[in-house]
Amino acid sequence: MLAVKICVGSSCYLKGAQELVEMFQTAIKENNIEGKVELSGSLCAGRCNRYGVTVHVDGITYTGITKENFNEFFKDYILKRLGAV
Repeated sequence: MLAVKICVGSSCYLKGAQELVEMFQTAIKENNIEGKVELSGSLCAGRCNRYGVTVHVDGITYTGITKENFNEFFKDYILKRLGAV
């Protein structure tokens, strides 16, 4: 199971974390990978940057995830890792 943690700390929240959570939920459902991804939130990941939200995928930290680059991120770091592309 692929563990995906989205930072929902105050800085990431202000940068759209809640919207990204909803985008992840929708994309997981649309790609029929509900049983393959464990989606959760975390408080401050300690990797704040100026743009976007911090997301951990199986312990690897990615910063700067936004609604504009979400689809590319999801394809490259979720679907490809699951062999779903």
